[in-house]
Amino acid sequence: MSLVKLLLLMSLALVMRAGAAVEIQRPRGVPLSKRQFYEEEKPFTCLDGSRTIPFDRVNDDYCDCKDGSDEPGTAACPNGSFHCTNAGFRPAFIPSSRINDGICDCCDTTDEYNSGATCQNTCRELGRKERESLQKMAEVTREGFMLKQQLIHEAKKGQEEKQVKLTEFQSTKKGLEEKVEALRTVKEIAEEPEKEAKERHLKKEIGFDFGPSAEFAYLYSQCYELSTSEYVYRLCPFNRVSQKPKFGGSETNLGLWGQWAGPEDNIYAVMKYDHGTGCWQGPNRSTTVKLTCGKETVVTSTSEPSRCEYLMEFTTPAVCQEPPSLEEALHGHTEL
Repeated sequence: MSLVKLLLLMSLALVMRAGAAVEIQRPRGVPLSKRQFYEEEKPFTCLDGSRTIPFDRVNDDYCDCKDGSDEPGTAACPNGSFHCTNAGFRPAFIPSSRINDGICDCCDTTDEYNSGATCQNTCRELGRKERESLQKMAEVTREGFMLKQQLIHEAKKGQEEKQVKLTEFQSTKKGLEEKVEALRTVKEIAEEPEKEAKERHLKKEIGFDFGPSAEFAYLYSQCYELSTSEYVYRLCPFNRVSQKPKFGGSETNLGLWGQWAGPEDNIYAVMKYDHGTGCWQGPNRSTTVKLTCGKETVVTSTSEPSRCEYLMEFTTPAVCQEPPSLEEALHGHTEL
């Protein structure tokens, strides 16, 4: 599942939880997903299957199970964990050692039920702030995806036009070759290299990997700059990255276009530029460009995390993914 879909699912879950939270009775510290293992009228079997004990020994502040599953609501077992319901916000697990330690870890205060600590339930406020943040992110994603669709349409149209031009150039080239053989005029001979250069350029451009739907094609032959206090950084997608002192000095090549270098499930999230100007007694400079979803096409930051290895952050609508439908979001939600 993509990050965008996950965020939208979280947003829907938070809204639904805040508006209609229903507390189902279960032992303290037990998540709803494990409620069926804790039935008061039956003996309790440790979740690792190691032994069975009377149910009144669950949460009796004595560790009977090796996996700590009989003490979900106390600090008796060193390897236990406590489930914070956090109605109105996100559920969470904390180590059992934090139960009744005087520090409020759960936003619903349930971890400090017997410590005397003064805790305030902040879950609804945290949930409200997170929902606002997720809703803003979802809006940016939707608008970015609409721009991406427009870019795909324009890229498709541009590719078709270039293909027509390439066909025309190739046809013209064949005709010129026949004329050169027949006439051998200086003018035709002079025009031939220019047409061959245009043909090579078009072939190179058509052969680029501009994404599954050519959504990155609009970046070709464009350059984007970011000014810092000392330098002006210039990113020319599918070409090169450079750095130039702001107050005079020569330009430094930070890498030439290499390849898409994102993870296997999202290869178009990272660009790699290699074989830049060599560092003094060091390797050649290189740049990694990380692409994120945004309505604008802009270089947002640049850094040098390692010597001669640069990192750029670049926003573009071309990486925005389509938000899920309401039915898909509800189907993917498993526990409220």
